[in-house]
Amino acid sequence: MSTLTSRATGPTDPTSPARPDRPDRPARTPADRESAPAARRRTTSRALLSKGVVNAVLIVAALYTLMPVSWLLFAATKNSRDLFGTSGFAFGDFNLFANLRDVLTFNDGIYLRWFGNSMLYSVVGSAASSLLCVATGYAFDKYDFKGKEKLFGIVLGGVLVPATVIQLPMYLLATKAGVVNTYWALLLPALVNPFGVYLARVFSEGYVPAEVLEAARVDGAGELRTFAGIALPMLAPGFMTIFLFSFTASWNNFFGALVMLNDEKLYPVNLGLFMWNSVTQQQPEYYALVITGSLIAVVPLIIAFVCLQRFWRSGLTAGAVK
Repeated sequence: MSTLTSRATGPTDPTSPARPDRPDRPARTPADRESAPAARRRTTSRALLSKGVVNAVLIVAALYTLMPVSWLLFAATKNSRDLFGTSGFAFGDFNLFANLRDVLTFNDGIYLRWFGNSMLYSVVGSAASSLLCVATGYAFDKYDFKGKEKLFGIVLGGVLVPATVIQLPMYLLATKAGVVNTYWALLLPALVNPFGVYLARVFSEGYVPAEVLEAARVDGAGELRTFAGIALPMLAPGFMTIFLFSFTASWNNFFGALVMLNDEKLYPVNLGLFMWNSVTQQQPEYYALVITGSLIAVVPLIIAFVCLQRFWRSGLTAGAVK
C-alpha cells in the first residue's frame, strides 16, 4: 500500500531528480534545464528559416508564372501609341474596350470563328477522348484477357513518343482518309490519349471496388449497364481530371493545326493569332490585335481550371488510401 501511495503522489515533473521507483531516468542537472529553452529556440529558428525559404521560392515561382499574363493584361489596355511608347508594366490611356471591339469585328469577325473552332476542338474532342480513356482504363483494370499487360505496356509506350514526331505519319494517314483540311483532321487524333488511359486505370483501381461490380452482376446488370450506371459515376473525378488535361492540350495544339489545316475558317485561335503575328513587321497595327486576342484566348483555360480544380485535387489522391 505504501508503494502505491508513493507512486501516486511522487514527483511527475520531468526536470525533478531521479526517483527511487524509476532508477532508469537520471536526474536532470540545472545546466540541462537551462539548455532546454535554447534548444527549443534553435529548433524554432530552423523551422522558421525553412518555411521562409520555401515561401520565398514559391513567391518567386508565382511571380515568374504570372509575369507574362500580367504584361499581357497591361498591354491589352493600351492603344498602339502607348504600346510602343511606355514600359511594359505601365498603364497608358485605357483602351481595352476599343481593342476588344477591334479584335471581335476585324475581317468580319474572323476571330470569333477561330474561337468557336477552338471550343469545338477542345470541348468535343476532349469529352470524347476522356470517355474513351475511362472506358479503356476500366477494361484494363477490371477484366482479365490474354496479353493484357503486354498490350498495356504498348499503350504506355505511346506516352514516350512526342506528339511532333507522329504529326507527319498522321498527316499521311489523314490524306489517305480524305479528312485533311476538315474538322475531323483535329478531332480524330484527339481521341488517342495513352496517358489518359494510364490515369483512368489508376482511377479505376482506386475508386471502383470489385465487390460493387460483383453485386451489380448478381442483380442481373449487364457489363455495359454496370459500367455506365455504377462505375462511370464513381470515376467522375478521374473523368474530369483527364478532361482537364485533354482540354488544355487541345486548346494549345498549334503544330497539329498548322500541319492539317489550310482553310482560314477552320483555324483554331492559336493558329489564327500566329498568322496575324506573322504580318506585324509589315503592318504594326496587328500588334494590338494579337495582344488583345491572346488575352481573350487565355480566359477559357483560367475558367476551366477554376471550375474543375476540385475534381483535379480529389483525382490526384486516387489510390493513395486503400
